[in-house]
Amino acid sequence: MLASAAVHLYLWLDGVRHQSVGPLLLVNVISGVVIAGLLLSWRHWLPAFLTLGFGAATLGAFAISATVGLLGVHSRLEGFYAFAAALAEVVCVVVGAVLLLREDSINAIFRHPGRHAR
Repeated sequence: MLASAAVHLYLWLDGVRHQSVGPLLLVNVISGVVIAGLLLSWRHWLPAFLTLGFGAATLGAFAISATVGLLGVHSRLEGFYAFAAALAEVVCVVVGAVLLLREDSINAIFRHPGRHAR
């Protein structure tokens, strides 16, 4: 997640901040750092869910940008930064899903619906 946030920060600093998607890249950077901090410090299902959602949403936004364009910006899946970010986002989806599907997480959610923290 931090790799994806770092790539988006680099792109933002490299001039994307002046394009229509600039603010969205900055939101991606900030949310990536915040979610990574939550994932490392809070043993709860919510950071895993946010990790999965972060990866899926960011990868989805890139797919839209690479196919039909996003807010007038058309990206291409070429170059180190595009592949690094895409790989990091796939890892976020997989890690978030694995953490959510761990048996003790699921059991904690369904055994104690009011107390999700472990």
